[in-house]
Amino acid sequence: MKITISALKADIGSIGGHIIPSQALLSEVKNKVQELGKELIIDFYISHTGDDIAILCTHERGVSDEKIHKLAWDVFLAGTEVAKKQGLYGAGQDLLKDAFSGNIKGMGPAVAEMEFEERPNEPFVFFAADKTDPGAYNLPFYLGFADPMYCAGLILSPKMADGFIFRIIDVENTEKDKIVDLNSPEDIYDIAALLRDNERYVIESIYSRASGSQALSISTTRLHNIAGKYTGKDDPIALVRVQGEFPATGEVLAPFEIGHFVAGFMRGSHIGPLMPCKLNSPISYFDGPPIVTGAAFCIKDGKLTEPADVFDHPFWDHVRMQISEKATAIRRQGFSGAAMLPYSELEYGGIVERLEKLEKKFKLV
Repeated sequence: MKITISALKADIGSIGGHIIPSQALLSEVKNKVQELGKELIIDFYISHTGDDIAILCTHERGVSDEKIHKLAWDVFLAGTEVAKKQGLYGAGQDLLKDAFSGNIKGMGPAVAEMEFEERPNEPFVFFAADKTDPGAYNLPFYLGFADPMYCAGLILSPKMADGFIFRIIDVENTEKDKIVDLNSPEDIYDIAALLRDNERYVIESIYSRASGSQALSISTTRLHNIAGKYTGKDDPIALVRVQGEFPATGEVLAPFEIGHFVAGFMRGSHIGPLMPCKLNSPISYFDGPPIVTGAAFCIKDGKLTEPADVFDHPFWDHVRMQISEKATAIRRQGFSGAAMLPYSELEYGGIVERLEKLEKKFKLV
């Protein structure tokens, strides 16, 4: 059976600042998906990560389907109205266009989708991050799909011996999608050379070289490229098929133990460690730290099991404590140096106007 998994996410309102959506807002989103999706979708799951609400749904309509995207747009609009009535902060923040134009991509919400022939058992993980950007996934998925130090299957499993194709997108190119396909292991140094720059080069998808089957899809939209100004961090989502010809679930999860430093945190303008959190976690310290959640599912004939929370385990409590120490350590540095994003990433913020005024005060001596 050919199935499509679509994940669509947006920040449309939050309690007390950038913390958590209200129960009324979450209920409206769930009810609207049930109402509008009766003839379109097979199954769905609603969740939030920080202040972002995600719709995960299954259907047979393929990727970029106009009716599926219109469904999500209408649901987010309905949710925005509830957020406005409640006076939630940032109501409709990620809805950057006035009218639906056939595809939700480029309109603000994040989208990750995959179409594939369903295996007899089809496990996958839905990752959602908040207070960071799509480049946050570069390191963990590079390690999970290309480094045998993390992905033992690359040397133990014949199904993975040929490696994977990394499709990498240049997110600074705003006219059209600018992509390159590179093979691991042959092109591993080229892949690393690109992925080190999280703010420009981002993994868009990954494919098995043995079968050509898609293993991963990441949302890569940059909000400031759409709005022309800073409107918030991009808060990326990802769909990852696991087991069999793909890395095992544990191999995909292992790199998240690092708590690597990513862009985000307060006002989307700082650097902080990415913290793996339990499902439906809020945002807190310094509008952060940058967080990622993981919901694992199995799917049969398009029907989803209940989610398994991949980061709800005593091991990750220990990891969270270590990452908390990293977060407080870099925050002690305040605005200085590596603690804040470089000027090129702050070009849509108020600091630009401040620096322009200061430039007029400089004198040549």
